[in-house]
Amino acid sequence: MWGKDKNRKVDFDRHAGKTTMIAKGTVVNGDVVFDGGLLVEGTIKGNVRAEPGSESLLRLSEAGVIEGEIHVPHVVINGKVSGDVHSTVHVELAAKAVVNGNVHYQLIEMVMGAEVNGALVHVQPTKALPNPAATALDLGRQPRKDDKQPPLETKQSPA
Repeated sequence: MWGKDKNRKVDFDRHAGKTTMIAKGTVVNGDVVFDGGLLVEGTIKGNVRAEPGSESLLRLSEAGVIEGEIHVPHVVINGKVSGDVHSTVHVELAAKAVVNGNVHYQLIEMVMGAEVNGALVHVQPTKALPNPAATALDLGRQPRKDDKQPPLETKQSPA
C-alpha cells in the first residue's frame, strides 16, 4: 500500500546458516560483533555491531533487551533498547518497541504503539569518496613556472 516495497523486507532466510540466537533468560555481558542474522530474545548488556560492509540483520523480540548502542544495517525492534540505534539501511520499529535513545536511520518503518524517547535522525546515503591522494590540494605551495596550467578560455560578447 502507498508504494510499500514488499521485497525491501529483510528476513532470516537470507542469512540461513549464519544466524545466532540469544535465548530468553540468557544474559550476555559485553559487546557482541556478528555477521549474518542475530535474534535476541534475552538480554545484551553491551554494544551490538555488525561486521563492517555486511548486510547483517538484528531482530530484537518482544522479550529482548539491549543495553548499549546498536550499529547494524538492518534492524527490527520489538523489545527494549537503552542506547542509540545506528542503521545504514533499514529500521523497523514494531508495536512493542521501546527505544530510549536516538535512532539514526536511512529508511524507517514505525508501527502504531512503538515508542522512541530520543531523536529520529535521518542519515543520507553515503557516496563513494574520490581518492584523496588524487584530489588533494597543496594550499601551502606556490605555483612553479613548469606547472602545467590549463589554458583559460575567453569569450567575447557580441557587440
